[in-house]
Amino acid sequence: MTIRVLIADDQQIIRAGLSTILDGQPDMDVVGQAADGREAVEMAKQLRPDVCLFDIRMPNLDGVEATRRLAGPDVEDPMAVVVITTFDSDEYVHGALKAGARGFLLKDAGPALLVQAIQAAASGDALIAPSITARLLAEFSEAPSGEEPVQPIEPLTEREEEVLLTVAAGKTNAEIADELFISLSTVKFHLASLMQKLGARNRVEIAIWAYETGRMS
Repeated sequence: MTIRVLIADDQQIIRAGLSTILDGQPDMDVVGQAADGREAVEMAKQLRPDVCLFDIRMPNLDGVEATRRLAGPDVEDPMAVVVITTFDSDEYVHGALKAGARGFLLKDAGPALLVQAIQAAASGDALIAPSITARLLAEFSEAPSGEEPVQPIEPLTEREEEVLLTVAAGKTNAEIADELFISLSTVKFHLASLMQKLGARNRVEIAIWAYETGRMS
């Protein structure tokens, strides 16, 4: 299956570089490029790509709002959005994840990680790069948001707590299965249960909840 990707970044050289890398993959096809957030939203609605790759900082409409319009809680048919950021300067990543982004990567990430992020978003599997999960989510979870973390509808089981920690560590379903000695179908069962209990739409929100409740240090 070919993954259709829409790229949005206000720097032409960045768009060209990302497009070159992704178009060079046998399973990917860049179907559009946008120079700002407003154009990105319009193109996404028209083209319906499998994955949107958005820069956080864009003119007219930033990546957070663009993500919210395409993948937010009020969107009936949300799209898969991966946001790109510079860790040291972007304070918007947490907001983008809350807005429905399925993952993120750093602008200095290599081609392999870029491809992995796109494939992960398309499959709904590994949505957070393990190498930066702890640093980034921990930083934002320490910042006061003015809101108390949602409490689960019913208490988590011991196994669900174990799966929760592995998700927050950025591990894939296959890695979780290997670490906990359970099957892939069992991993998916527990993830579905966690999303239901926490009111989470995806594993990114599961990971954020784990940090906001102090389960990750």
